[in-house]
Amino acid sequence: MSGDVIVVGGGVSGLATAVTLAERGRGVRVWTREEPELTTSSVAGGLWWPYRIEPKEQVADWSAETLRVYEEFALRPGETGVRLVAGVMAEQKVSALGPWSSRVAGLRPARPGELPGGHTEGVRARVPLVDMPAHLGWLRRRLEAAGGSVERRTARSLAEAALRARAVVNCAGLGARELAKDTGLRPVRGQLVVVENPGVREWFVLADGASARTTYLLPQPGRLILGGTAEEDEWGTEPAAGEAEAIVARCARVRPEVATARVLAHRVGLRPARPAGVRIERESLPGGVPLIHNYGHGGAGVTVAWGCARAAADLVPEI
Repeated sequence: MSGDVIVVGGGVSGLATAVTLAERGRGVRVWTREEPELTTSSVAGGLWWPYRIEPKEQVADWSAETLRVYEEFALRPGETGVRLVAGVMAEQKVSALGPWSSRVAGLRPARPGELPGGHTEGVRARVPLVDMPAHLGWLRRRLEAAGGSVERRTARSLAEAALRARAVVNCAGLGARELAKDTGLRPVRGQLVVVENPGVREWFVLADGASARTTYLLPQPGRLILGGTAEEDEWGTEPAAGEAEAIVARCARVRPEVATARVLAHRVGLRPARPAGVRIERESLPGGVPLIHNYGHGGAGVTVAWGCARAAADLVPEI
């Protein structure tokens, strides 16, 4: 054997799982097709909020556990990339939220003066907002400090990883469609626009789970992220110019000043959605090597990262 545990996938789920295992004393290597700072996770807006993810009962616990971790990280925002930021989820009622909402201190109905863009109803909360490129870099350094490593390597199969480890953890995101032969896993395409921040300090989200169009403004250090889309079964990763214009227009109806903000970048990511919900379970690969799955996080990989990482790590046997 040339390793203890190989984690396949270098996004936020893979790195959180790898860090959890390494800090429990396991020898961990992460195989990632792209550098962590270039994965789908790096494109994510980074707002902690359960969105397009199942099953709801487990999501409540995973989300709450991750929230507690981020609250700790937010004590060192310059180091971790995590801040606690106030904002509004428009056209939403507290009573319509999932069981996770009772775990969020201070979550309440928004007052009229807190609702921009002419909205009359919403939920206000102060929750983690994660600067994903910075956070992924910090997670990698934390993993390396615990003795783990990240290798730029494309896994041709999970059995290939099993030849080099005592256990394999599959955190491949959408790549698990091929690696785990899970044809139910499908992309939900998300496009966003990054602009100079004209002074927006709070986040704003208007999202309908049944719609392919969303509206959100997420203030990150040195930039403002505007979104977005949620296009099911769309595999294209090139930004669409017309969609970008529509995103800016929707956000400008909430905060008119963003209409003239200088565009810094366009981003597209493919969320790994799974109708059956997140898959965290153990099976055996040929030769008896344990395989632990941790994928299918939909639009909330950031939100459940640590709860799922610990659940998956608990399934890795001591060998």
